[in-house]
Amino acid sequence: MSALRAAALLGLVAGTLAACSNAPSGASTEVPWCSHGTSGAASNGVVLMAQSVPTASWIPCVRTTMPSGWSFHHLVASNGGSRFWLDSDRDGQQAIEVSLAPSCDVGGSTEIPTDRDGLRRMERVQALSPHYRGQRFYLFPGGCLTFTFRLAGDSPGEALALATQSVGVASRAELSAQVRKASDGRLSLDPPPEGEG
Repeated sequence: MSALRAAALLGLVAGTLAACSNAPSGASTEVPWCSHGTSGAASNGVVLMAQSVPTASWIPCVRTTMPSGWSFHHLVASNGGSRFWLDSDRDGQQAIEVSLAPSCDVGGSTEIPTDRDGLRRMERVQALSPHYRGQRFYLFPGGCLTFTFRLAGDSPGEALALATQSVGVASRAELSAQVRKASDGRLSLDPPPEGEG
């Protein structure tokens, strides 16, 4: 994808997809922070996810702190979607998967009041015991953010609330401005199709 190549040339994603022992080949263990460093810019992984779903107006990212007992596992991004996982000391590795896609199937889910401005929230619980399993969807223009959970701890509802609160969203407009600034205006988050511009 030309956008991914452009970001790689800039160095925004250099080293982001290095293989390592606890993540599959092609995955990144760099946390996709909403804001990091002295500049407060979103990390490389957030830019990569934005490029994986060019229609998405909001991009998931990890807030500056995670609840006690939770940690980031790895991120995988490709054309058309991206996902990352959160580990729990009580619920195990990859207890929650956070995915970004252009759309998602919300069949069998129920809309509930949202806890994120501008994003519709849907819930689908598939099982309560022995594991609390299901999906939480956030729908917005051009995309869908999904939390897929499989929790077995003593308080799965509380665990889900804590983990999902640790995941924020960055606006595409802010990420676009970040890429322009980092490249001194030479590159854009969403370059025109090849042969145009």
